[in-house]
Amino acid sequence: KVLSQNLKKIKLFTQAERIISLRNLRPKKKEGFLKVISIFSYLGITLGVATLIIVMSVMNGFKTDLTNKILGLNPHIVIQSNSFEIEKEFEELLKKNFKDINITRAYSGEGIVMNKDNAKGIIIKGVNPKNTENLNFLKKNILNGDLNKFINNTVFIGAELAFNLNLEVGDRINLMSSAFIATPLGGFPKQETLTISGIFRTGFYEFDQNFVFLNLSDALTIFDKDENDQNLEIYLPDPLKADNYKEKIQNLNQNYFVYSWSDLNKSFFSALKVERNVMFIILTLILIVAAFNIISGLTILIKNKTKEIAILKTLGLSNSSIKKSFFLTGFIIGFAATISGLVIGVVFSLNIEKIRVFLSNTFNFELFPSDVYFLERLPSEISSYSISVILIFSLIISALASYLPARSISKMKTFRALKYE
Repeated sequence: KVLSQNLKKIKLFTQAERIISLRNLRPKKKEGFLKVISIFSYLGITLGVATLIIVMSVMNGFKTDLTNKILGLNPHIVIQSNSFEIEKEFEELLKKNFKDINITRAYSGEGIVMNKDNAKGIIIKGVNPKNTENLNFLKKNILNGDLNKFINNTVFIGAELAFNLNLEVGDRINLMSSAFIATPLGGFPKQETLTISGIFRTGFYEFDQNFVFLNLSDALTIFDKDENDQNLEIYLPDPLKADNYKEKIQNLNQNYFVYSWSDLNKSFFSALKVERNVMFIILTLILIVAAFNIISGLTILIKNKTKEIAILKTLGLSNSSIKKSFFLTGFIIGFAATISGLVIGVVFSLNIEKIRVFLSNTFNFELFPSDVYFLERLPSEISSYSISVILIFSLIISALASYLPARSISKMKTFRALKYE
């Protein structure tokens, strides 16, 4: 009744065409195999649409989560001195030309953290504790410790690094930088002993095990640098416009090396985009395979209905009307399956993390290892654009699969069909 009511609103089909198509959806008992084919067609398209929506939602969520993590962990634009001192006048010029940006000075480099018998290579980043961007980041992600104690000779370390080296707040660690100091016995890497004032957890596995924050003055000391070697870090109101700002800043002074957060992660996001597109293409094969069931089902149905089609033609129903009625039969299956797949895919995507936890606990295996996928939870983001593309693509495939068999009706000869009746 619901289908009948909805079809009445479609002016493209007459009442006779709608009645014939709905009758074809209820095959006789002796045509049970047609019902089986219809069920498989319906399930195939439903599964294909649901799978596409789930995979695209996870891929979108993965990209969004990683982008947010990267934007939270890194400045949006970095200006390096490139052997030229970054003068105060240039910093003032930036503030004058771009009044909506936040500028701070920082310095970072590679080093080694040592604790008893353990050692690990890390990134040492010196930050200005007076800068709100740095403080907000640490405050938002602090797991243990006190941000007020983030003073000279103290460090903030990631949770994974603390776990791997068995470190806690209050412990003392040795930091060794890549800078060498001259001694009578030769060059030795510079070392400093600092106290852990806090531990942070961002949920980004690679960052939580590789980064150490300390005060800017301590970072300059451990790398044997001075204030002239500091970099300028810029935070924007809209990080996605970083490349536009980068070009304008580079034009102000060609002596400095300017790069954005997207430059540092360009290859990663390009690979992610390619993977997403390939997954979409591969998974659409499910829809195409399911569409062949519609083609085969309609073809068999038309062959079995040869006598009925001939009678309808004799009664005055045109070839076009008969084709439209059989086309509508296949399209209804595809349309209903597409809507069902949409509902299942959206519901599954909204509860993907709960399902992951359930499967992991039930079968006792890690479905989404954080050390491989960088994130601690399975992300999901439902995109209206992706869903629209999937729905349109599914309906187009269903329409083509319904049209191809229906087209053969025009080639049928009425007198041959009725000759032996």
